[in-house]
Amino acid sequence: METCPCGSEKSYEDCCQPLIEGKQNAETAEALMRSRYSAFVKSEIDYLGQTIPPDQQKSFNREEATNWAKNSEWQGLKILATEDGGQDDEAGTVEFIARFKEKEKEVEHHELAQFSKIEGRWYFVDGQAPKPKPVVRQGAKVGRNTPCPCGSGKKYKKCCMS
Repeated sequence: METCPCGSEKSYEDCCQPLIEGKQNAETAEALMRSRYSAFVKSEIDYLGQTIPPDQQKSFNREEATNWAKNSEWQGLKILATEDGGQDDEAGTVEFIARFKEKEKEVEHHELAQFSKIEGRWYFVDGQAPKPKPVVRQGAKVGRNTPCPCGSGKKYKKCCMS
């Protein structure tokens, strides 16, 4: 049994293969995301073009997708979050990380992917890098001239700050 590349731990034949072969449609935005990743792994370029909205299909760059799919060593997909995108929704967002090697370089492609349901079928609309989360300080800010929190008795600027 060949495990599905999408990371579902199901067999490829029971998971993404029926979607890629057009035997069934993705029921959720996440299922479409997983099948699109599997299509990259399997170099199923036609499926990638078919799963973008019909009005965008003419601008699909088949050569670029083929090069990316075939010149990458796909190493895994991790779904971080899904917002909406269920069977009864009309839109959804899937945040994911796709790991691959390209020219011996390890790459983590982190994306917020937007999906839309058109006439009952899910399509990948757009993807963008997520906005960085702001760093939140856990404790009070230590001033330069205050005693060092390490307990040395020195001023912070003369101790741990340097």
